[in-house]
Parts: sequence; C-alpha cells; structure tokens
Amino acid sequence: MFEKILIANRGEIACRIISTCRRLGIRTVAVYSDADAGARHVRLADEAVHVGGSAPAESYLDIARIIAAAKATNAEAIHPGFGFLSERPAFVKAVEDAGLTFIGPSAATMEQMGAKDTAKAIMEKAGVPVVPGYHGDNQDETFLAEQAQAIGFPLMIKAAAGGGGKGMRIVREQKEFAEALKSAKRESRSAFGDDRVLLEKFVTGPRHIEFQVFGDRHGNVIHLFERECSIQRRYQKIIEETPSPFLTAEMRARMGEAAVAAAKAVNYVNAGTVEFIVGEDREFYFMEMNTRLQVEHPVTELTTDIDLVEWQLRVAAGEALPLEQQEVFRHGHAIEARLYAENPARDFLPSTGRLKAFLTPEEGMHFRLDSGVEGGDEITIHYDPMIAKLIVWHEDRKSAIRALNQALCETAVFGLTTNLSLLRRIASHPVFAAGDIDTRYIDTHLAELVDVKTAPREVLHAAVIDELLESVDAAGFDRADGFQPNGMGGRRVVLRDAAGEEHTVFARATARGFLLRDEHGERELAAEQLDAFTVRVQAEKASANFLVFRLDDEIQVAGGGEAWQLTRVHPFAPSLDAVHDEAHPGAPMPGRIVAIHVKEGDKVEAGQPLLVMEGMKMEVTVKAGIAGTIEKLLYSEGDMVEAEAPLVDIRPE
Repeated sequence: MFEKILIANRGEIACRIISTCRRLGIRTVAVYSDADAGARHVRLADEAVHVGGSAPAESYLDIARIIAAAKATNAEAIHPGFGFLSERPAFVKAVEDAGLTFIGPSAATMEQMGAKDTAKAIMEKAGVPVVPGYHGDNQDETFLAEQAQAIGFPLMIKAAAGGGGKGMRIVREQKEFAEALKSAKRESRSAFGDDRVLLEKFVTGPRHIEFQVFGDRHGNVIHLFERECSIQRRYQKIIEETPSPFLTAEMRARMGEAAVAAAKAVNYVNAGTVEFIVGEDREFYFMEMNTRLQVEHPVTELTTDIDLVEWQLRVAAGEALPLEQQEVFRHGHAIEARLYAENPARDFLPSTGRLKAFLTPEEGMHFRLDSGVEGGDEITIHYDPMIAKLIVWHEDRKSAIRALNQALCETAVFGLTTNLSLLRRIASHPVFAAGDIDTRYIDTHLAELVDVKTAPREVLHAAVIDELLESVDAAGFDRADGFQPNGMGGRRVVLRDAAGEEHTVFARATARGFLLRDEHGERELAAEQLDAFTVRVQAEKASANFLVFRLDDEIQVAGGGEAWQLTRVHPFAPSLDAVHDEAHPGAPMPGRIVAIHVKEGDKVEAGQPLLVMEGMKMEVTVKAGIAGTIEKLLYSEGDMVEAEAPLVDIRPE
C-alpha cells in the first residue's frame, strides 16, 4: 500500500479521499489554486502545494504543475478524483512517465471510452446494446443535418469527447438543429478542447441508470449494482438512489452482465461506471462509460458496506479485488441529494458569495455528509457550485425518503441562494415517492417544485417565540408586563416569508407564557427551549416542536416535515424590491461572453437571443426583454463580466 498520495482535485471529493486515507494511515498532499488557499481540503490534508491561479487552466488542469507538486512532496501516487484531469489520457501518461502510479484506469482505456463514437463501436462489437444514431467522423454541418433528418426527431446532439451534460442538446425539430449544433460544438470545444459530436435517437420516457464496475490487474471485473440517476437539471444529476425503483430482478441481472461485458471489452482496471439509458419499453442502451469515481458513489458504499476509495487504492497498488461477484451483497436503500449554490426559480443560475453558515444533522447510521466547504468559506465563479452531498440510508425506500425529508428540513444554508427548497419539494413529492420518474421529471414538475407558498401562522409564531425566549434569557426576566414598549401592546415583529409577504406579530410575555396578536386575532401560547435550536410551542392542549436556525435577520423554521425561510424586517427599512430594466438586460451570473448574436443598429424582438455567457460550468443565453433597436453593446466576446452588470442598451420601439 502507498505511504503518501497526492490528490489532484479540490472540494468534497478531495475531502472524501482524505477521509479514507486517514483511516488507512496514508499521508495526503493537497493542491490548491489562489482561490482555494484557505479551502477545506487544504486544511484537512497533511501537506498542501500551491499550483497556480484561480482559473482551472492555471492550476488544477496544469499537468506539469500537478506532477511537480507530487515529485516535490515525494508522493508515490496521484488520485484524480472526478472532473478536471480525471479522464485525460495525457495526464495518466504524464503520471506514469514521472514514475508515479495513477489511481484509475489506463490511458488506453480512457482513450477508448473518452470518445463516445469509439466507445459505441466497441460496445456494439461486445454485444452491448447501443442507441441508434450517427457516431462517425464526418463533422460537416450539412452532412450532420442530413443524418439528423434520417434518424428523425427528437434526437440528441452529444459531445464526442466528454460527459457531464456538456455539449449536449435535445433537438425536437429540424429548424432547431443548426443553432443547437453550433451551441453544442462551442460548449464541447470549451469544455474538452474538441468540438466533435455524435447524434442519437432520443429515447422516450428515458431513465438514467448506471452500474458501478470495478476491475483489477489480475483480470477480475465485477459490478456493485446500479444507481438510479434520472432526476437531473441541465443534464446534471441532483438526486441519485440505489436500488432503482424501476428495475426488475431480471433487468438488473441483464444490465449487470452488460456492464461487466463493457468493462471487460476495454480491459478495465479500477473504479468505473457504465451508464445506460432505459426507455419506457424497458429496453436499455449503453450511453457512455465514466472512467473514474462518480459523484454519487456514496449510495453504493452505504448499501454494500464497501469503501470504493479504499478499493481504488488497493487495486492501484496491485492488489486483487477483495470480493468476487457472488460475494457482493446489497442491503437497504440509499439516496443522495446534491446541494448546489444556485437558483432553481431562475433556470438554475449559479450563485456566488460567502457561505455565512451551513448547518446539517449529525452524521450517523442514517445520515452522511460529503462536503468540501464549511461556514465562512467562499463559493466562487471558478468552480462547480456544489456545496455538499446529503446522503441517507434506511432499510427500505419509503423509510429512506422519510430520512431524506428529515435531513433536508434539518439543514440550513445562510448567505447564498441554494436549491435546498427544491430538494425538499422533491423529497416530499408524490411522483418521486411512487418512483415514477425519468430524466424529464424536473422540467415536467418544475413549476410546482419552485412554487413558493406563504408561511403558516404556526411557523411565524414559532419564529417570534424563539426570539422572545432568547430575549428573556438574555435580559434575565420573565415579568408579565415584559415586551410592552410605548404601550403598543407588545414587541412588534415583522417577518417576510419566501413568497415575499410581510407578516406583523405583536407579542408580550404573560404569567403563563406569551400572548401573540396578528391579523387573525390573539393566541396565548406556552413555550420552552428544549435545546440550542428546538422550541416546543403549546397552544391549549396541543404542542409541537420547531427547529429554528437564526443568523442575523435570516431565519429558518422547520416543523411537521417542512421548512420555511423567513427574514426579519426592521421598522423603516428600505424596500428591497429591484426594478428590472428590460431595455438594459444584465448578466444573469458572473462569467465570460462567448458569443454575441447581434450588432449595434440591429432591430430585435422580445425573446430574441442577444448573446451567450459561460460561467461555473454552464452556458446561458441572454435574450431581449422587449422589442427595439440595439443602441450599444457594452462588452465584446471574451470579456469577463460580473453578475447583474448591464450588457446591452436597447432603444424600445
């Protein structure tokens, strides 16, 4: 086994690898960019080496600097994590040329599986079902349009050189094809340095089901069962689980055999994932192979009791797989939810800034947290906006969903807009509970998943009482005439809920508890503080517990399986409502302008694309909010812009 390894990555996967290495007594070396100088993975590692600027190309993607850091610290091996250099054959070769061990598959395997067209041909030869389409070398746009017509619509355009949803477009009509092709090629070139694409039939009612595979250098290849990854946004998974609620035992066996056959066809060594698309008719097709550890690997670990990172290390060190296929068993059900700094109500645009506070349940038998950040850390423009993965395990799916719901309600994030509310809605959604999901789930149900309802009276009163209890403790009194300033009938508390509605509550202490008055009338409540965050509120003969997190004026109240976001509004505070100027559309996120579709003097219609921005691993098209004439373009292609900066001046018609 290795004495010391370098981790060529950042964030939660670097922290995850460090955790296993600590348990095994292996020393770790972290690498970091300017932006990550104080990052959690740097704080956790035994050693850390600065490798360059904040942009990935200047640090985490700089092969020479990564190799130099490993040599300088006498590391024996390099773990690539996922993303960045994890699927670059050139990196594998550079590691091996430096006399180090790469913890992953061979460069030859990566080359075969990294190009989707080549991978499809190999799979067809191995007898693994593939989606009908065009996987050839001819990239002429006219030729590809002809192939698209022959395949039929809807179809998928996919980047030949990568995954993760980059360079992927669904095209539903012929007239959309040319622009979608240009966009896919541009994004693919930016993400992978390769703009080749392939075309595939769009499978109806598609479910994304993948199999974890593992191979060693002794010719052994096995699978560790499947993961259902159908709940996605922008082709990126946000909820993953195992077992899949869709597969029958017979399907699982056939797909497992196909996954192993796929891995054997390329002499696969170490951890990998064979991804399938499964249609409504239950026919499955090979989609791609990820030649690395996957983000969602924890659900496999919790149901098999196998540490996949430990297996990676042992296989890379030359050991045989610890188990044979018939010795691998699975128990219970696990679900992972990815917590992102993004706004689902604004097309999942990423958000940046300081994570003021991050609170979660304690880890234990039923809950695991994988995170690369802590309260006080910064989410920057330079990297993926994932904050953490919240993973639950229980004996069955129904119990696991309940555990997920509870964990999400007991999680709070302050300082950033996140998808936490969306995750809670999914966890309590009847369609998810029924397992009736496919890759269209988010698009189909987005309106109800992001719909914001006004906070219930009980939740508002719990927030007020929590504040009053804190005031009583701090002031050291509980007189019946407390909280009656200026004879106004009690302390005045104004709370704004997530729906934007403001609620005024007057409250004062009584001999038996608190008297609260709002627009619905008066309520006398008894209350007690059970622990640092839990308040028990009793009204007449009924009582309920509320979990209240508070940071400055931001409040989260959880109770009854739901959580609510509130803001304390101070008297005479200025309005926070912003006026949207449709004549001067602004940058929806910080990023770089990669394409401009108009020029000064052009006439545009409302909804017409103006330019394309790229940032935080995604592309966003900025459209005209009104009809008019382009008076001025405020930036050029290649320019970096801050969030909300005006981009274009439009003279309205």
